[in-house]
Amino acid sequence: MFEGRPQLIIYHFMFDPGWEDGCPSCTAGTDELSPGFFAHLYTRETSYAMVSRAPLAKLERWKARKGWEIPWYSSFGTDFNYDFGVTIDESVAPGEYNFRAKAEFEAMGSDFFASDQPFEMPGRSCFLQAGGRVFHTYSQYARGLESTGGSYYFLDLTALGRQEEWEEPKGRSESARSATPDFAS
Repeated sequence: MFEGRPQLIIYHFMFDPGWEDGCPSCTAGTDELSPGFFAHLYTRETSYAMVSRAPLAKLERWKARKGWEIPWYSSFGTDFNYDFGVTIDESVAPGEYNFRAKAEFEAMGSDFFASDQPFEMPGRSCFLQAGGRVFHTYSQYARGLESTGGSYYFLDLTALGRQEEWEEPKGRSESARSATPDFAS
């Protein structure tokens, strides 16, 4: 996975084994990753790969459909996604996401864990390989993942912003969209 480089960034791309297509939001962000982005990472001795819980055949089919050349690995049948908190299944691992336990979500009035389980969530994890050992150095989840593609950063600079229905003031955009980051509308 490191491809001979000391650092590795893994994007936990949401693709449940039962799905036929990859997550629309994860797909939208990945579509925006350019050859220049990867060249810049490689210049700094950093590899990039994606990991999903779907079987490899499904990942390869989606990758071919999208025209991606990004290394993509299947964690199907392993604990990898549970270990990094991106597959939520309290029958396998305690309820936790984005460094918050289920009790913390409940204290905030969130019913996050009330969804049918298991369910997939996105994330990004970084690793360092040194002295024959691999170290998990960083992970981020939820809103911290908006940098995957980058369009949101540029839209946030504009007067109309993301043009999503949650933005204030209401009515500033005639074409407000849902907050689903798939760029399909």
